[in-house]
Amino acid sequence: MRGAIVYRDGVEKSRMDLHLPDTVAYRFISLPQYETERILAEELARFGTRVERGVELTTLTQDVDGITATVRDEHGEQTVRAGYAIGCDGAHSTVRKQLGIAFTGDALPEEYMLADVEVDWDLPVGYSVRSIGRADDGSEDPLVCIPLPGDRRYRMSMRVPPELSTATAKDGVAHGLEGGRAPELHHVQAVVDRLSPRPATVSTMRWSSVFRISHRIVDRYGAGRAFVAGDAAHIHPPTGAQGMNTGIQDAINLAWKVALAVRGKAAPGLLDSYDAERRPIGEEVVARTVRAVRQGVGAGETDVAMVIAREAQLLVGYPDSPLVAEGAGAEVLDGGPAAGARAADARGLGQDFLAGTIRLHDLFRHTGHTLLLWARDARAAATQRRLIEAVPAIAAGHLRAYVIVGRDADLPDISGMVLRDEGGEFAKEYATGHVETAAYLVRPDGYVGFRTTASDAAAVLLRLRAVLRV
Repeated sequence: MRGAIVYRDGVEKSRMDLHLPDTVAYRFISLPQYETERILAEELARFGTRVERGVELTTLTQDVDGITATVRDEHGEQTVRAGYAIGCDGAHSTVRKQLGIAFTGDALPEEYMLADVEVDWDLPVGYSVRSIGRADDGSEDPLVCIPLPGDRRYRMSMRVPPELSTATAKDGVAHGLEGGRAPELHHVQAVVDRLSPRPATVSTMRWSSVFRISHRIVDRYGAGRAFVAGDAAHIHPPTGAQGMNTGIQDAINLAWKVALAVRGKAAPGLLDSYDAERRPIGEEVVARTVRAVRQGVGAGETDVAMVIAREAQLLVGYPDSPLVAEGAGAEVLDGGPAAGARAADARGLGQDFLAGTIRLHDLFRHTGHTLLLWARDARAAATQRRLIEAVPAIAAGHLRAYVIVGRDADLPDISGMVLRDEGGEFAKEYATGHVETAAYLVRPDGYVGFRTTASDAAAVLLRLRAVLRV
């Protein structure tokens, strides 16, 4: 994805190029959801787990010790006993209904159709297109085209013609693909002829559907040992491609906490933090995408970099979470990720026995916490290494620690514990260049749980005890 262009009545009104800082390793990419699912399923299979398709949850009850669920497949019904349940079962979630969780909101009155087609036109490659005209009743008539992998392939969204309207709502939630007659190529071409800013011909339709859009969110993200995530917790317009990414972030936020609970290592209240952290994010995404479906992404805003970072979900954070805290001296870190913020990346970290360099985010590729200890010089590094040694064995397997030193520190090391800030990027991104020592405790989901400028093992352990049962 290179950018987005907005047209009104065939005239270009705005263009946004999607530029991210070099400290962000990945750029915007537009993939169909089925392709993302394939990638995730293949990764899951590497750990010996596969998704069982065609299995339906029919009932779910819980007690103080666990969950009892009844599921149905082609062989009949069976009972499953589990410690916890996570309902990722979509807008019409059975888990949500069984838990009695409210799902409040409304539906947009318009009905739309989707089509996956090839488009022959002279618009720039890699840009999404939003072209707005005026319907006979005076309302806006939008055509949205999102580029997909493949030659000239786009996902197109537009108002549905009257002859294809279904206007149905399953169990009161009008959201997602609808049954009935699917749009044909001539339906799509008629809208393109009316709204495309350039002459265009559509062809090679892979699939199409009519769909409805609602905006709803639950009043709580869980009850007892059961939780909801993704569309089961929040539904909203697809503007800005926030939905699936938000749902995956729900799952990542919850998964490491449930994993600790399953192992008997979760601190009291850890699972309650899922609702406290993720429901405010869901509320913000629902409200923002409802505005964007009417006005477009970033409409009326002047800080383009901020809009791009927000749509990339780089601004998601949990500053009010009960799990995070600022420690002694954190106020002198004039910049850097605060407690609850996304841990920034940094390039150019070196080790004495490596010919090349590594990125900071590579150190987070494990399932526990990561403790980053800044040391401006060799003397400070010795202090920080003693801090690591003071962390008791109880954190073993749940914590990895590294000392990051200034590039000029004379500190030979072969343990892999010490990294040199060769390019000064860590000091810049984490605002540590002017202090002798600093510590950042990064959670398994990549957010800062705690930071301090003091070399204080007791303070670090206190924050770990907010997460780990020690």
